[in-house]
Amino acid sequence: MPFARSLLFFVFLFVITPPFSLIAILARPLPPHVRYRLIGLWTHLTMFALRIIVGLRHRVIGSENLPKGKAVVLCKHQSAWETMALQVFLPPVAFVFKRELLRIPFFGWGLGCMPMIAIDRGAGKDALKQVEEQGARLLDLGFWVTVFPEGTRMPPGQTKRYKIGGARLAEVTGAPVVPIAHNAGDFWKRNAFLKLPGEITVSIGPAIDTQGLTAEQINGQAQAWIESEMRRLFPHHYGSNPQPAAA
Repeated sequence: MPFARSLLFFVFLFVITPPFSLIAILARPLPPHVRYRLIGLWTHLTMFALRIIVGLRHRVIGSENLPKGKAVVLCKHQSAWETMALQVFLPPVAFVFKRELLRIPFFGWGLGCMPMIAIDRGAGKDALKQVEEQGARLLDLGFWVTVFPEGTRMPPGQTKRYKIGGARLAEVTGAPVVPIAHNAGDFWKRNAFLKLPGEITVSIGPAIDTQGLTAEQINGQAQAWIESEMRRLFPHHYGSNPQPAAA
């Protein structure tokens, strides 16, 4: 049954994505927030299909922690699911993503029309500067800049060193940081065709006041909260290592 549902979901995406790519291209001249809402209908339809076809739901805890005004989001990265779901329960978000995604037919074309930050991950300091400059502009426009600090999708129970880009943006702009933990990888694994039914838990942590903090301190606080929350909510993934590694 999960295979049949996943196949039906794939067919659904195959049908709706090309038309929305055309809509995205035609909408390029429109203001950023209008484009975001219009192209974002694809996301809402996809999330609806996940719930109805696949049986994949989610619950969000900690919504009361969301600050007013601009913010930088640092989120755990396990699957493609969170790149869509965050658009549903957060204010308008602008993702930092690898430029290679723009080459994906239809999906990448639509993505390129969204107010986002596409970076060359091999560009080093130039990529960091790009995040700072474009991120500051998007924050001023009212978008929450969202960064996956691990830089790539990690299997449940695993992590890697958090990259500094999102924290640097928060330091430069003074925006608070919203840390987010979740277990989407339990149901939608990296590059996996099979999507499993169930309920994803998303936990939004207290916003980190970045005033007076260095990027390293901001990053350390975000990593400490996210990794501790992962172990609190999903201890079965961590076995005999219940404590997060030092940030």
